[in-house]
Amino acid sequence: MTPHTARIAIVGGGLSGLYAACLLEQRGMPNYVVLEARDILGGRIASASASDQFASETTTADSIDRFDLGPTWFWPEYQRELSRLVESLGLRRFEQFETGDMLVERSANARPARTHGYVNLPPSVRLIGGMGALVDALHRTLDPSRIQTGQTVRAVRCTTSHVDLDGEDAAKHVTTWRADHVLLALPPRLAEHTIAFAPPLPRTLADDWRATATWMAPHAKYMAIYETAFWRDQGLSGEARSAHGPLGEIHDASMPGGSAALFGFFGVPPHVRKARTEAEWCTQCRAQLVRLFGPQAANPRAEFIKDWAQDRYTATAADLDTTGDHGQAPAAKVSSGPWRGRLTGIASEWSPHFPGYVAGAIQAAGMGVEALGSPVIPTARDHE
Repeated sequence: MTPHTARIAIVGGGLSGLYAACLLEQRGMPNYVVLEARDILGGRIASASASDQFASETTTADSIDRFDLGPTWFWPEYQRELSRLVESLGLRRFEQFETGDMLVERSANARPARTHGYVNLPPSVRLIGGMGALVDALHRTLDPSRIQTGQTVRAVRCTTSHVDLDGEDAAKHVTTWRADHVLLALPPRLAEHTIAFAPPLPRTLADDWRATATWMAPHAKYMAIYETAFWRDQGLSGEARSAHGPLGEIHDASMPGGSAALFGFFGVPPHVRKARTEAEWCTQCRAQLVRLFGPQAANPRAEFIKDWAQDRYTATAADLDTTGDHGQAPAAKVSSGPWRGRLTGIASEWSPHFPGYVAGAIQAAGMGVEALGSPVIPTARDHE
């Protein structure tokens, strides 16, 4: 079967992959394809809506009332490239609510202690409609025919003249794309673990990619959505820390103009979380919020758990025994051999300044596209 062709193949339809596609369009290089394994775009940017449904990448009438199950904040004062992108797309932002006291649970037998809260300087900022609004806005700038969802790239083969990529759909049907260059918009460890490269990547590079922790991979978040932010009436910020759990860190997740909400990061490791059902964890999380914020916390209008450690498009077995800290970026390119000039990593973990952060996805994608160059006069193939 004749392969589909594109000048640039982007593996991954998360933030870095979509931003890379947007930059290619701007540079007069629209002959690309985005291959995304999930059925929706966004990657580790995932949202839940107050209407009890996981939000898709398509903007809806209630898209303002969406809550982040993946990355939540950014810092415009020093993540300026991301801030400029948010402004250029016309997205609205607001500072994280931190007014009031925070609560601390030091043990199972001690009542929560009330203390002055921490204030982020510079302030952390969120987007109206959640980080999914950024994914939506980028998606709207792109040619939908260039984006293929439900395509898991299983193999990438390099020859002297091109690169072939095999994508597999849910029915195990394999489609091949042929490209001049591949931009890897998925985490280094996941790419090394799930894609068969032929010829093999240089051993040192493969080892470095395998050793690079994937941000969010070992983590899980719980979200509870309420009619009102009742904790604010108590002079509380919604922020809490707990040595008792199951949530170790809790924040106000309310959306201006939308619903009130609290979210927390689980403080128990992935193998412990896996031993219980989601319903059991929801019961324990609600009980913890009641301990902290009172009986009004017992009846959220909706609640969600997203365990990234159980997400096969995010985590590998190697991620389950790590803390998932922001590490040092590995090499994004192959310096010699057949893969030289054919393959570039552009996911957030390849960002030199913000590895693992939302801003890192923007920086790494920008660097990857910049390195490709831009034709002064687009070639015929660029518009195929």
